[in-house]
Amino acid sequence: MPFTLFSTSPSGRRGRLKVSHGIIETPFFFPVATAGAMKGIGHQELQDLGAQALLCNTYHLHLRPGEDVVADAGGLHQFIGWEKPILTDSGGFQIFSLRNIRSLHDDGVTFRSHLDGTEHVLGPKEAMEIQHKLCADIIMVLDECPPSTADRCEIEKAVERTLLWARECKRIHEELKRKDGASMPLLFGIVQGGIHRDLREYCARELITMDFDGYAIGGLAVGESTEEMYEVLDWVCPLLPEKKPRYLMGVGKLSQLSVCVSKGIDMFDCVLPMREARHGLVYVSDGSVLRMTNQKYITDHSIIDPSSPSPLSRRHTKSYLSHLIRCGERYGETIACMQNMGMTLQMMRELREKVISS
Repeated sequence: MPFTLFSTSPSGRRGRLKVSHGIIETPFFFPVATAGAMKGIGHQELQDLGAQALLCNTYHLHLRPGEDVVADAGGLHQFIGWEKPILTDSGGFQIFSLRNIRSLHDDGVTFRSHLDGTEHVLGPKEAMEIQHKLCADIIMVLDECPPSTADRCEIEKAVERTLLWARECKRIHEELKRKDGASMPLLFGIVQGGIHRDLREYCARELITMDFDGYAIGGLAVGESTEEMYEVLDWVCPLLPEKKPRYLMGVGKLSQLSVCVSKGIDMFDCVLPMREARHGLVYVSDGSVLRMTNQKYITDHSIIDPSSPSPLSRRHTKSYLSHLIRCGERYGETIACMQNMGMTLQMMRELREKVISS
């Protein structure tokens, strides 16, 4: 089994996920390197901060540079120079975010590139073939992700389409593995269903019969309240196989991570820490968030965060960071991004230790 569950407690689950490019201690957080790199942080800096894996996006890599270019380089790891595990998202979330420029049907999605307007088709077959060419360690089925505020009829259709695509993705994935003679990558199914308990439970049960390597919970952090998100986890997590990893997609607020881990989640990804960093919102060790564009930081010559996992925040002052952000200097973005990612990864380390100690 790729996943070993060591312990469970009211604080969460402690496990280990073994993939082609290494071992990941769970629970953990994926830094999001959409096109193969993170804005503001280099690969070595990410590793120094404790990143165990990266998330890259199939949609963006398919459009540019193209999966064939990546395959010619020997796969994503060689192409981007990252030796640790990589997960690729299928592009399903882009179906949701590009709603105004796509045609959705049971065979997949037809969309126009945001780069040059060319027409592309992404269905289960394409999603699996592209991700296998990218050679990620963990790949995702194609799913439809409507906003949680969509009406029930729309969400019902999205669930049925997600299940239809999941079955086809699993079939094609197994064919590609036999053809390539490979045991990897791992394939995860994605539970959809909005904030409707019966749809979430139905989707989870159907996916379990397909026997995926792991199970993701998608369609959250797209408009529902935090309380509604926690409720969905209370419905779904008890249904998922105990000995397989559970991945909550797109959720990464520091205030939410501990609660989600306690409800049984092993894996997270989110662009929020980096997005907030680029807007001057900086997480610090005492649990507060500094808005570096505030007037008071112009003359605040204290160190950004003396206890930070990032050496940049232990070296520079709030006044200096405020100045850089106000000037639009990239180094300011780097300092803020390193700080927020460092705090996020540090929290995951603390949560792993908390599960063990409890």
